[in-house]
Amino acid sequence: MRIIRLPTAYDVPPDKLIESLANHMKRTPQIQPPSWSQFAKSGSHTQRPPVNRDWWYTRAAAVLRKLYFHGPMGISDLETYFGGRKKTGYGLAHQRPAGSSSIRKCLNQLQAAGYIQKTSKGRIVTSEGRRLCDRLSTEIFKEIVKQNPELSRIVS
Repeated sequence: MRIIRLPTAYDVPPDKLIESLANHMKRTPQIQPPSWSQFAKSGSHTQRPPVNRDWWYTRAAAVLRKLYFHGPMGISDLETYFGGRKKTGYGLAHQRPAGSSSIRKCLNQLQAAGYIQKTSKGRIVTSEGRRLCDRLSTEIFKEIVKQNPELSRIVS
């Protein structure tokens, strides 16, 4: 007797999952970019605002995925993850955190949509958020298996 396990977010490439989550979040009414998001940089380590107009949805999807894998996490943990290197003259580059306002607003919107919840240790993914990630992962995995049928053995 074979036990069939459905694919989860651990079984699909992160870029495809984030893209799929971002497309889903565009249709979610609680997740809307603020008016300042088209002018703001994503952190002090960047020189310009993001080129992609839909960067807000991509950031919200990446935050949800990060909480799925590593939750509970706080804002400072996510700032470190989404931060980057900043050149300081002709010395070595230093790590700078990402902008906390954009992360905080994403977390508030994800919480209003019911995908995450706040606990005493940080924010975690709710069962609805986990179900969304797993459902989209299953769809992505089915598309990947069509291209490479040998991968169907991984899950089954």
